[in-house]
Amino acid sequence: MNNKYMKPLVNGLFKENPTFVLMLGMCPTLAVTTSAINGMSMGLSTTVVLILSNMVISLLRNIIPDKVRIPAFIVIVASFVTMVQLLIQGFLPSLDKALGLYIPLIVVNCIILGRAESCASKCGVLESAGDGIGMGLGFTWALTAIGAVREILGAGSVFGFQFIPETFHISIFVLAPGAFFVLACLQALLNKLRISKPAAGGCGSSIACGGNCAACAGSVCAENQKKLDEVKAEAEAKAAAEKAAKAKAAAEAKAAKAAAEAKKSE
Repeated sequence: MNNKYMKPLVNGLFKENPTFVLMLGMCPTLAVTTSAINGMSMGLSTTVVLILSNMVISLLRNIIPDKVRIPAFIVIVASFVTMVQLLIQGFLPSLDKALGLYIPLIVVNCIILGRAESCASKCGVLESAGDGIGMGLGFTWALTAIGAVREILGAGSVFGFQFIPETFHISIFVLAPGAFFVLACLQALLNKLRISKPAAGGCGSSIACGGNCAACAGSVCAENQKKLDEVKAEAEAKAAAEKAAKAKAAAEAKAAKAAAEAKKSE
C-alpha cells in the first residue's frame, strides 16, 4: 500500500497516539476504563464514528462553506453517533448501560473534531479514512490497556475472567483516582521507551544526536529529528557537489589531454 495512506495509520497508533501523546479525549479515557471490555467498546465506537465522519467530511470538503464548517462537522458526526448509539441500544443493551452518557458525548470528542479540521477537511477520502483508522485504533488500544490494568489490579480479572482472589484486590484502581494513576504510569512507561530512542541513533536517524537523553523531553524528539535531517541533507548536498566538481575537473583534464595529443599528432 502507498506510504501516503500507511503513514497516518502508523502515526495514530504510536507516534501521534491521541491518548498517550496528544492527550485528547481524556473524559471518556478516565471515565469508562473501569474494565478492559468497556475501554475497548468505547474505543471501537469512536473508531467507527471517526472513520465514517472523516470520509463524509472529505467528500463534502469542497461543498461545505468555510463559515459553517464546524457546525456542519458536528451535524455529520452527530448523525453517525446516533446510528452507533441506536445499534448498541438494540443489540448490546448491557454495554449501553455501562457506557451511558459517554456514547452521545462522542459528538464533542476533541479527537473527532480535531481530525475533521486538521485532516478530513484538507485530504482525500482514502487518506482521511486511513487517518481515522489509525487514530481510532490508537485510541482503542490505549483505552483497552488502561482498562485492563485497572481491572486486573482493582477486580482481579480481565475481560471477565477472574484469576486473582478478592483478598488481593486493590479497589482504588476501579475508582476515579486509579484512572489518573494508571494513565500516568502507562504514559511514563511509553515516554521512557520513546525518549530512549535518541541514544540508539538520534530518533531513528543515522546521525547520533549526541544529547543528554536523560534530560531530553519526548516532545523535542521530532524537532531534534528535523534538525538532524537538515544536517544530513546539507552533508549529502555538499558531497554531491564535490563529486560533481571532481567529475567535471576529470572530464576537462581528459579533454585537454586529448586536444594536446591531437595537436601533437598534427
